[in-house]
Amino acid sequence: MSDISKPDKNMSAVIAPCEPDPLADSAECLFERPRDSCSIVILGATGDLTARKLMPALFNLYQHGGLPKPFAVVGCGRTRLDTRRFREKMKAEVDRAFHPGPDRWEAFAANLYYQPLSFDDPASFENLSRYLTELDYTHSLAGNRIFYFALPPSLYKQAAQLLGRAGLGREHLDNLGWSRLVVEKPFGRDLQSATDLDRGIHQYFGEHQIFRIDHYLAKETVQNILMFRFANAIFEPIWNRRYIDHVSIVAAETLGIENRADYYEQAGVLRDMFQNHMMQLLALIAMEPPSAFDAERVRDEKTKTHRCLRPFPVDRLSDYLVLGQYGPGMQDGATMPAYRDEPGVRPDSMMPTFAMMKLFIDNWRWQGVPFFLTSGKRLSRKLTRISIRFKDVPHSMFRRTLGGTITANQLVLGIFPDEKIVLTFQTKTPGVKVKLRPVTMNFNYYQDQAGPTLDAYEKVLQDCMLGDQMLFWRQDGVEACWSFLTPILEGCEICRDRTEMLHTYATGTWGPPAGGKLGPGILPP
Repeated sequence: MSDISKPDKNMSAVIAPCEPDPLADSAECLFERPRDSCSIVILGATGDLTARKLMPALFNLYQHGGLPKPFAVVGCGRTRLDTRRFREKMKAEVDRAFHPGPDRWEAFAANLYYQPLSFDDPASFENLSRYLTELDYTHSLAGNRIFYFALPPSLYKQAAQLLGRAGLGREHLDNLGWSRLVVEKPFGRDLQSATDLDRGIHQYFGEHQIFRIDHYLAKETVQNILMFRFANAIFEPIWNRRYIDHVSIVAAETLGIENRADYYEQAGVLRDMFQNHMMQLLALIAMEPPSAFDAERVRDEKTKTHRCLRPFPVDRLSDYLVLGQYGPGMQDGATMPAYRDEPGVRPDSMMPTFAMMKLFIDNWRWQGVPFFLTSGKRLSRKLTRISIRFKDVPHSMFRRTLGGTITANQLVLGIFPDEKIVLTFQTKTPGVKVKLRPVTMNFNYYQDQAGPTLDAYEKVLQDCMLGDQMLFWRQDGVEACWSFLTPILEGCEICRDRTEMLHTYATGTWGPPAGGKLGPGILPP
């Protein structure tokens, strides 16, 4: 294999976590270095996900000492490339993000390889197996492999089974190390397809080998929700139906479908955002405290929460669900097209790009508390936040003095762009007259933070190498969410014949006006 260079004689298979990379920005260890050497095999390596997210993330991990030594990145795809041209292509993508110097790039690029792969040819996967075996031997990689599916979801099952038939799912046999499979969302398109995909993957891979990504969970401020809730004694006693009036979770986007019509016309906003991102944010806010900060125990509690979701009244969808589709409008000074005018979208498409959902969790803690979940494209601004609105004071001793009502307390967990925690409460206005005023306590998440942080994909990739599944979906959680959403999706499919359910909203607004009638505090003014 001419593309595989000789290993460095000084390269060790196990590196202490605090050993810095000689090309890193600092002499200190910035990220935890995985101890196990490995190959990171990207299936679909010539696609957009690899260019925009994975390769820049891998390069940044490398330059900060966050990759093992030794390691290899093997790109695989239908495109007929050799290793030299693959490295050139990846350099162009990394240059856009980091502008690395030539020495730094060359040191990283020496670990990049390319192997053509046909996703319907078993012999092609046998060739990949032989290629990886030789790479293990020449680079002391110990047979540890991560297979990252940067593929269309329709290829997940087929690719996993061809990997398995080529023996690439085996662990700890024939001098092999571990083997891990990383799958991007969506995990199926309904309950039946999700269980079918799971059965297909499990023919050759165990549950401990499967890492189902939800990159929202890897965001710093999302990870912080558990710390905020369970590392502080002052919030947990009021985190229940007695004190909380409602919870609003918003994930608003300014982008449209961005040349993804083939995917979005099959998915829509409910499959694209609600089955994964929104359900994970809901679980973090509503779950019971796990007995330990352990991946399985945390995921146990998330799944319990999803199983408590009250079945949706599909015979009264409009009372609990508002759907919308963006029309034309102005955004950032430019005129944007309607969804139906986007390239690849049917001119009569009834696919929703906006959804607002009111749901309930039937358990002791949350009985009767409404949760409002909202997500949409081409909205006024990009915003992800969770708002907890507390109940009004039970008795106002100030009613005769002040008149009117007192604004309830509110806690806002900002995820993007404002990564902060804001608590709103009432105080006296300075002066002779007795008046109340709402004030806020603000905490910026990155306040006093001097060191580097991991972006979502960097965190995901490092956790895969470490074998930590804390931030990944487990299959029972996937199925619990699909069990809740599938009846809703089936009810919404008939939107093609019930146009009154799908509201058009102008690009650059906060969605259809009907959303404001579903419940309070959905979106900012």
